[in-house]
This record gives sequence, structure tokens and C-alpha cells, in this order.
Amino acid sequence: MSEPKPPTPTPGDTYKGWLFKWTNYIKGYQRRWFVLSNGLLSYYRTQAEMGHTCRGTINLATANIAVEDSCNFVISNGGAQTYHLKANSEVERQRWITALELAKAKAVRMQAESDDSGDDCPAVPPTSGQGGGCRNSNSEVQSTLRTLNSKVEDLTTCNDLIVKHGSALQRSLSELEGIRVGGDMGDKIRQVTERATLFRITSNAMINACRDFLSLAQSHSKRWQKALQVERDQRIRLEETLEQLAKQHNHLERAFRGATVLPSSFSNPALGNKGGVPGKGDASDEDDDNEFFDAMEDPAEFITVPADPKYHRSGSNVSGISNETGMDDQSVNFDELSLASNPESPQSLELEPVRQRRTRIPDKPNYYLNLWSIMKNCIGKELSKIPMPVNFNEPLSMLQRLSEDLEYYELLDKAAKCQSSLEQMCYVAAFTVSSYSTTVHRTGKPFNPLLGETFELDRLKECGYRSLCEQVSHHPPAAAHHAMSEKGWTLRQEITLASKFRGKYLSIMPLGSIQCLFDKSNNHYSWKKVTTTVHNIIVGKLWIDQSGEIDVVNHKTGDRCHLKFAPYSYFSRDVPRKVTGVVTDKDGKAHYVLSGTWDEKMEFSRVMQSSKGENGTEGKQRTVYQTLKAKEIWKKNPLPEGAENMYFFSSLALTLNEPEEGVAPTDSRKRPDQRLMEDGRWDEANAEKQRLEEKQRTTRREREREAVKAVSPSEEAVTEDSINDSPLKTDAVETGTEANEVSDESAHQDNYQALWFEKLDDPASGETLHVYKGGYWEAKEQGSWDMCADIF
Repeated sequence: MSEPKPPTPTPGDTYKGWLFKWTNYIKGYQRRWFVLSNGLLSYYRTQAEMGHTCRGTINLATANIAVEDSCNFVISNGGAQTYHLKANSEVERQRWITALELAKAKAVRMQAESDDSGDDCPAVPPTSGQGGGCRNSNSEVQSTLRTLNSKVEDLTTCNDLIVKHGSALQRSLSELEGIRVGGDMGDKIRQVTERATLFRITSNAMINACRDFLSLAQSHSKRWQKALQVERDQRIRLEETLEQLAKQHNHLERAFRGATVLPSSFSNPALGNKGGVPGKGDASDEDDDNEFFDAMEDPAEFITVPADPKYHRSGSNVSGISNETGMDDQSVNFDELSLASNPESPQSLELEPVRQRRTRIPDKPNYYLNLWSIMKNCIGKELSKIPMPVNFNEPLSMLQRLSEDLEYYELLDKAAKCQSSLEQMCYVAAFTVSSYSTTVHRTGKPFNPLLGETFELDRLKECGYRSLCEQVSHHPPAAAHHAMSEKGWTLRQEITLASKFRGKYLSIMPLGSIQCLFDKSNNHYSWKKVTTTVHNIIVGKLWIDQSGEIDVVNHKTGDRCHLKFAPYSYFSRDVPRKVTGVVTDKDGKAHYVLSGTWDEKMEFSRVMQSSKGENGTEGKQRTVYQTLKAKEIWKKNPLPEGAENMYFFSSLALTLNEPEEGVAPTDSRKRPDQRLMEDGRWDEANAEKQRLEEKQRTTRREREREAVKAVSPSEEAVTEDSINDSPLKTDAVETGTEANEVSDESAHQDNYQALWFEKLDDPASGETLHVYKGGYWEAKEQGSWDMCADIF
């Protein structure tokens, strides 16, 4: 079928259609979608881009339109921008020429009217778009000129005083010169006289320059007013243009929804074989200078558009939709989406706070430390092997930072109540994103836990959960975490940090797995963490970014959520810290789309239909999802007042190091160096930190000696030699709580058995991790901590 003929353009109408635009000698003419509106000619690669990506715009008020042959014409604005265009036929070209000439005449007329009204303010009542109109701008300019005039008068008065006192100074110097006190003194007096004369000349020049500036400002005041009014008019025209673009986008969406079966190029009407030019190039990159950013950002993997209004009808109507619409039988009732906003009435009634937690800690002291003097010899090394003073720490241990993942435990409470595993996946995915919201301003390094160090977070009476962390390995450093809730979920994780310092930035790669189990449904989820990057380590203000991809997997049902954390890019047009995700079932069918940022909020929306859309910038075909209206599933809690002086701690983080009775002697709250740092006594904290490091090195040497004694005599001699030759015999400076590594693998593992966790194989995920074996909370109730070692 041939394309429908567009209507003949009339003045003021928006004109749009397909044209071929010359790109370069390699690609030649490429098919582009052009839109003419309000004196501006814009083009896009596809119609789908009209809502978010404009590839170029030219103002017809200053442009020249030239016809080359029957189908080709050129639009240029004097060399800065030149579009070589070609239509399908001479008739189509003439339609475009007519529309362009009409739009140009209108734009020139509007500009002429604006120029004529520059000297005299236009008699237009002020509107909100004009910000008060010309009267306000005139009064502002006159007020500024009066202020400048008063300042110049003040400078003139000062100049008169300088001239008066300068003349008196010169007379005194002349009289002093006539005394004939000596050759050297006379030379010095003449030198002072010359400098006084130069000073007077300079002050006069300054005053003259100020007078010239004031005269110039007064003569150009009308021109300033005119330029200001022109800018305001252009802003109004731009707003109108954006409104037209929004209408065009809405029209495109209606056309999209009206199609029963969407072809792979739904937004490109069939061009046929007119003109003998193939309709390729929509997925190609143009080599124009204004498109350099295309190669700098990662294109979106999918596009979402509002679903057809018919999908918002009652469940009885929706149930008749075929499977092609992308729906499943168990989710025809959309009342489940209201869980994102409904209050948890049982929780608010049952869980009442039983104690008042602290809301402040001592303010962070302002200590100066030369970071480069510490880091210059550490490029390429592991962070755990860099000697760091407490000046770069925050008064929390890594175990406490791990417990901060429970900041938004309510998401797991809501997930435990979900009947649908797909909806439950949305809450679990939102929980994985929420754990990064506390890191956006947290540039301080947490204390490396000592081997055997623990941290308990008992919020059973207040929030219905309690958790336990233990440092279960020293080389490599690893921490195990177990949290259990009365709401029917269990969270467990084992995290090992691998970090590299690269000079300008620091990369922290968390290794290990996180698992969440729900008692009611027996759903078993697992995922991993993304990479954290700390930028501007040496120069500039520190800032943190999260980047990478997470796959949240339900091992029972096969459901999956693929989350993508977009890295920050200066050239990107997306919002910073963006996160997107799609929830799919075991067959790969999409059911929910998640979007938001990892530092603010996340939303989820129901997928009603999906189809293959236009090719992306890299030739990849992107999926288009029709979705219902998005609902907020998670939002970050505001930081407490004065958080910038308290290491940007959240309300939960402020309570983590609060002294508490009955905890184990190995609890992080009892670390002396960490407590001294929180109190602002950093010098004492550094000394205490060194003492703990040396104590841990000594303890490890003793364990190695005991391991040597346990082997056979023939092996003992060899192992003793290896121990004597190993770095353990030296007292090199280490970081945090790190002991020197040994060369053989057996010593590298440290032969340490965790106290509250045991290493098990998980049959569902196929991973090996430390799992809580019980006994801690019973020991706390009995007050029996005899099994705990003295690590502090």
C-alpha cells in the first residue's frame, strides 16, 4: 500500500512526514522523520523518538531554502547547520517547500515585530510565562543603573580625596627635598614622589573608566531590555513547541494502541519503492557533529508506553483477552497493585516501640589529612592492604553496614503477604535496590571487622525482626548475615569485598550471594550485589556511583527479575542513578516493569502487551511494553536533621553503634577504636586501632603454631620452615584488621571455625555459604558468653 497523501499545509499548521537526509559519503541518504512546527524544523530517526530524542533542529527565521532538482532541496542557516534533503517525488517536495516558506514567513514576521518593539516595551499584559512583563524588566534595569550611578559617585568622591591628599603629600615631599639632606635621601624622596604621581594617574584612569562604563550602560539599557524580551518570547515559543510535541507523541501512542498486530517497524509507514531508495538506515548512526553523544551512553533495552484504556476495565472484561496480550490467568485482578499504597494496619497495631533510640551522635571533627601521601604508593592494591587511619572511616563496622540492608524491611513484610509470586518478585527487587539508598553520601570507609567479631540488631519488639552478623573469614575477609522476621521471611547473605584503587577512583566489587526465603510460599530468591565506585579519590569532591546488573531469581517458580543499574555518564540524557528492571516468568514472558533511581524511589507497572519495536542505536531490536499506570513501591526515608555533620547517617544508622546491654563481648558496639572515633577522639582511636591489629596478628600466629603441632613430624618440619619464612614473622604495617598473608593455601585459610555460622551447600541455588546454625539468641537470654573469644 502506498502512503496516504498528507494534507496541503496551511499557515500555523504542524507539518510532518518522512524525508531522506544526507549524512555522509559512506551512508548516503538516510530516512528520517521531520516535524515542522512554530518556525522550527526538527528531525528524528523514528516516530517513536519524538517523545524523548530530537536529532537536530533548525530555525527557519534565519534559514535559506534552495531547490536543487525535482526531488532535492537544501535548508541552511548560514553555515552552522545545513540539511540536504530529498523527497519521494516532486509533488512531495513541493508540499514541503510550501510548508517551509509559510513557516519561514511567519517566523520572520514574529522576529520583526519583536525587533520593532525593542525600544518601546510591548503593550502586552504580563503573564506567568513572561515573568512579570516588560514593566518589571524596565524597573529592574533602571534600578540597576541607579545603583551603578551611586557607586560611580562614591568612586568620584574617593578620587577627589586621593587627589587632595596626594597633592599635599607631593608638597611635603618637595619641601623635604629642598632641605638637601643627602644624595641617597633625595633619590628616595624623588622615587616616592614618582610613585605618588603614578598612583594619582591610575586613580584618575579608574574613575574615567567607571564613567565610561556608566555611560555605556545607560546607552545600551534599551538594547538590554529588547534582548531580554526576545529571550522571553523565544521561551514562550519553545513551550508551545514542546506542547505540540507532546500532542504528537500522544497521537502516536493512540495509533500504536490501535494496531492489533504490530509489525517490527510499527512507527515507519511503508515507503514502498518510491524513488528507488531503500528504507534502511533507521538503526544506523549518523556522523553529524551534534550526535557525538550516541556512542557515550548505553541505550535502553526496552520502551514502555501507556496501555490501551480497555485494559483498565473490570476483571471480567479483561479475562477475555487472549494470551497474546501478555497476561496470565492468575493476575486478571489488579487490586493487588494497591498493596504498594495500603497501610499495614496489623503491623501498626502490633509493633510498638519499646525504647527510645538515639537520634544524634557527636558531630564529625574537621581533621585535615593529606590523602595523596597515603594513597600514592597503593595504586593497584587491594583496599584491605592499604594502611588507612580512622580519618577516612565512619564510626561503624562493615557488619553494621551490612545490617543497614534492613532499613526498608517493610518491603519484605509486604512481599510475605503477596499471593502472586510475580508480584512478590517486585517487592524483593525493590528491596535489593533500597539497600543502596543509604550509600549515596556515605564516602567514609567502615571499619574492617576483626575475625570473630559479631553484631546483633534486635528489633523483634519494634519491627518484628532481628539479625546477626559474624566475620567468618579473615583471608579473604568475609561476613555472614542472618535475619529472621515474625512476618514470615528469612534473609541470609555472605559478602566478600574485592576492591581496587585506580588512582582517580576506587572500585568495590562485592562477591557472594544474598538469599531470601518466605515461609508461607516456600519461595527461595537469590541475587548478588553490583559494583560500587568512589570517584575523585585524589582531587575534587568524593561521590559514589552504583553500576552493573542484578538477576533476582526465584528458584522455586523460575521467575526472574533483571535489574540494570546505569552508570553515570556526563553525556547521558537519562536521570542519574537510574535503575530499570523487568519481571518475567519461567517462560520469559514479561509481567511487570520497574523503574526509578537507587537513591530516591522505585515504581512498578503491570505489563499488558509487549511487542518488538524499532531497532536501537546499536542495531538491537528493543521491546515495547504497554503498561498500566505506574505505582510507587518504595521511597527513600528522609535523612535526619544535621545528617551532613553526622557522616550522612540514616535514622537507623544512628542507632547501630548505640551502647546496649546484654550483647555479646564480640559485638561491634564494644570496639574501643570505633567508640573513640565516634566520640571525636581520633588520635586515641588511631592508637587503639594499631593495638587491635597487632593483637590480631599475634592471635593468628598462635593459631598457625597450633596447626603446625597437629601435623605429622615429617610434615611439621616443612611447615615450620614455611612459617618461619612467611611474612607472618614480620611486623609490617597493615590496614584495618588485616594480618599478613602466608604463602601456602592452608595458612591462607586461617583454619578458623565460625562460632555462630557453618558452611553448607544450598541445594536450591547450588552455592556454598555460611548459614546460621543457632544458639546465639539462647546464649543471650542466658547471659552465657563463655564460648566467645577475647578479640578486643
